Amino acid sequence: MATSAPTRPLSILLRDLLLALIVGLVLFVIFEYFNQLVFGSLAQPLILLIEAGAIILVAYMVARAVSGATNALLRRQGTVSRSHAVRLFLNLLIAVGAVLALFKLAGVSIESIFLGSALAGIVLGLAAQTVLANVFAGLLLVLADPFRPGDRVTIVSSSYGAVWPSYPHELTYPGVSGVVEDVGLIYTVLNDDLGRHAKVPNSVVLGALVFRPRPGVPQARRVRMTFPLSVPVATVETVVAQLSPTFSPAGGPPPRLEVADIAPTTWDGVIVVWTSARDEAATRDAVLRGVLASHPGAARPS
Repeated sequence: MATSAPTRPLSILLRDLLLALIVGLVLFVIFEYFNQLVFGSLAQPLILLIEAGAIILVAYMVARAVSGATNALLRRQGTVSRSHAVRLFLNLLIAVGAVLALFKLAGVSIESIFLGSALAGIVLGLAAQTVLANVFAGLLLVLADPFRPGDRVTIVSSSYGAVWPSYPHELTYPGVSGVVEDVGLIYTVLNDDLGRHAKVPNSVVLGALVFRPRPGVPQARRVRMTFPLSVPVATVETVVAQLSPTFSPAGGPPPRLEVADIAPTTWDGVIVVWTSARDEAATRDAVLRGVLASHPGAARPS
């Protein structure tokens, strides 16, 4: 039995919004042009109560349309577990619009509400600026889907202190690496390589450089070392070639040596290896041990 193709999120949204629009227009026509004919025998407070119920009904239909489209979109992306937070945020916006419409129906001037609470609004806006920035960033991260729970990422941002490299002249990224556990409305939660929970604000993640390594694809690791001038480059290249059994991924380049600098009594070399191991420190340790085992006393890490 053939299964039907899943409905597109945009189709769900347009269909349900069209239904809500039709219901809203019908109710508007009834209240605007047939008010006395239909509700002429009712008291004014009861009519207002019925009109308020109509506003709430339309708001509910719009919220249902948005929720259905959101669920369909996140289900297609495989991130339906995050739909609760997105629905909560969108439904909150719809609820605010419904409350404003109810105020208007009750004869309360929306302008007077905003002007009368201008000072309070400024204070609350400044206090909630960071929270709202994280909420909007979290919503964009969920919809854009740059990564998902279970993906390994490295988040590089200037919001945190730089990590000085243990060897000079070799740039490194001050990043936070780990496996994504969850993307909420406020924080993106990572399980880092030391087994800790790292909660990164969504606004930081949205403006950060995010590395997402592909599973099983080797990455280059650079290990810088300092050698005496008495040690020929060819000797070190021979040692580096002996690292191939450890660092020789299928289809990848073999380890190589790059001469990085020359001093009066020493020269610096960078050993470049390719590995699928995620722990950069363990890779550096393996390279240093391999060089020292093959040529003890000839080099020191810089």
